[in-house]
Amino acid sequence: MPETSHELQFRKSSYSGARTQDCVEVADLPAGAAVRDTQNRELGHLTFGSAEWAALLSTATRR
Repeated sequence: MPETSHELQFRKSSYSGARTQDCVEVADLPAGAAVRDTQNRELGHLTFGSAEWAALLSTATRR
């Protein structure tokens, strides 16, 4: 996707620890989501289509 991180509205994931270094930020896309590492924002983000994002969340919530 041609979008860049500064155009997206990232929020800290509710799955990120409040006191840990393991933080992930998520931004909604029209057809999916973008994910980036809070500690390394300058490295960009990964994008997931709707089906892939739904599959990832489904798998993550079963663990």
